[in-house]
Amino acid sequence: MTPSRKTVAPAAIAARSNGARGLWLAGLFVLLVALLALSITVGTRQVPWSDIGAALFGHVDDIGQAAVAVRIPRTVLAMLAGGALGLAGAIMQGVTRNPLADPGILGVNMGASLAVVVGVAWFNIASAETYVWTAIVGAGCSACFVYTIGSLGRGGATPLKLTLAGAATSVAFASMVIAVVLPRADIAGGIRSWQIGGVGGAAFERIVPVLPFLAVGFAISFLSAQKLNSLALGDDLAAGLGERVAVARGMGALGAILLCGATTAICGPIGFIGLVVPHLCRLLIGVDHRWLLPFSAIGGACLLLAADIVGRIVARPAELDVGVVTALIGAPFFIWIVRRQRVREL
Repeated sequence: MTPSRKTVAPAAIAARSNGARGLWLAGLFVLLVALLALSITVGTRQVPWSDIGAALFGHVDDIGQAAVAVRIPRTVLAMLAGGALGLAGAIMQGVTRNPLADPGILGVNMGASLAVVVGVAWFNIASAETYVWTAIVGAGCSACFVYTIGSLGRGGATPLKLTLAGAATSVAFASMVIAVVLPRADIAGGIRSWQIGGVGGAAFERIVPVLPFLAVGFAISFLSAQKLNSLALGDDLAAGLGERVAVARGMGALGAILLCGATTAICGPIGFIGLVVPHLCRLLIGVDHRWLLPFSAIGGACLLLAADIVGRIVARPAELDVGVVTALIGAPFFIWIVRRQRVREL
């Protein structure tokens, strides 16, 4: 018995769609590899290829090789941080069903930042592990606070209410950071530089303690893909399909909080990566989180690497931190999304 056209057609369309997504994913991976190479070879100092090759094998015999040796951990950190923020943004948008969700806009990054600043100023925390745990606790508390405030009143946690609550929380936490830092001239310079958000000065000694937290965050986030697809149908329908809505939402939020907290602890609060990347990825491959999450992770790594490269070039011999570059990219994109989504209808 031969299958009917009505049975074959959807399967063929799905196969072609998955094939196209696979090609886009391969192309994005190639772009990532190219940006990794550019990040190592391009900087404020011109370095010959001989020194680049020697530095990749661990030689630091002259200034050029030393410059490349400094770029290598910086490149690794930019890739990890960008991937974490892009993935966290996709998770947050899926968990809240909010097209404007982003670790920066919802106040999660600033909550992590405030927790670290309080830890440094009042409790003299110094170890990398303590930084990460403090940032994760701050990110989690901030996320819970914003979601609670956004859920008050009629209609529950609507996208507009969550966005307004997150924006207000970010402003309040930023003011609190200033209030904590002002009396402490001994830490003010370092905190202000860290608050901008950047990957400059990265070292493998600082990156290694963060890797377990990022690994767990990535694993939890990717395992949430199918659950986020269920949540996209609405809580009632997801529950009808056998999904435990609270568990699904909590699992996704935990992955995003781990990624945001760990990234903020080492890089400072970097905004808009989690907003821009998932939207661009949806334009390419649709809303299926089984594809959207890996696309967002690789796309976030690409965007942050590109922002870091641009920051090194445009202000030679000085540099622009990636937090400044991503803000210049993300602010107009945010306005475009708001106009496209028609805020009055959110």
